[in-house]
Amino acid sequence: MTADPQRLSLDPDALRAGLPAPWRRLDIVEETGSTNADLIARAAAGEDIAGAVLLAEHQSAGRGRGGRAWTAVPRGLVIVSVAISADGVDEHQWGLLPLLAGVAVSDTLAAVGIRAGVKWPNDVLIDGAKIAGILAEVASPKPVVVLGIGLNVEVRPEEIGQTQATSVRVLGVSAGRTEIARILLRELGTRIRAWQAGGAAALLADYRERSATLGRPVRALLPGGKEIVGTATDVDAQGRLCIDTGDGTEVIAAADIVHLRPLSGEVFE
Repeated sequence: MTADPQRLSLDPDALRAGLPAPWRRLDIVEETGSTNADLIARAAAGEDIAGAVLLAEHQSAGRGRGGRAWTAVPRGLVIVSVAISADGVDEHQWGLLPLLAGVAVSDTLAAVGIRAGVKWPNDVLIDGAKIAGILAEVASPKPVVVLGIGLNVEVRPEEIGQTQATSVRVLGVSAGRTEIARILLRELGTRIRAWQAGGAAALLADYRERSATLGRPVRALLPGGKEIVGTATDVDAQGRLCIDTGDGTEVIAAADIVHLRPLSGEVFE
């Protein structure tokens, strides 16, 4: 797919200027298969990637959770992967990273005048329409988590390709990709530093405030055709979703679920 010449490239100088901690290196590539896969490959080759930021103008083989394809429009999204040091952080806390990323995306959108909610475990929604997706993967051999985000910015309505998706442009907001990427890196940095310092309780409180899932009746579809139906009541200290079925509480990790859907008549906002 050819990039629209009316869409501006990301401005590397603007993004590198005042790059907040924990980020220590920022690269932009014109096109790649997957920014997550690229950072993971760099780690496997022996590079210390902690603090690395990789953005792409276009991603041709993006992946969502469960290996699902993530379609991109050249210069239409903020496509970014960041490498986060998990050294000294309890492994049970690593599952909070997609949640804090959702909070960071939500707060980034709020900064440009868009109110968004976070759907557990890894989507950011506006009135039920997806505007961003998140994928966290562990890189080896060091304790580093690669967090990838795809955020629809300059994507036109005819390019979205999904009935339940939207973009910053569709919503009538003029903020560009460089501005949004800069805010996002700042918000991510703030949340990640708090996570590394043991501030899980405050992060979870912020997540609950922004959640589009909690308090809603849901259907959790699990591998093998099993499903759990009930009300989403909370996320626990490991980032797992708690569902009250009426007969008890089921606790589900992101890795254990195929889909989370609202019950008929409900919309995640």
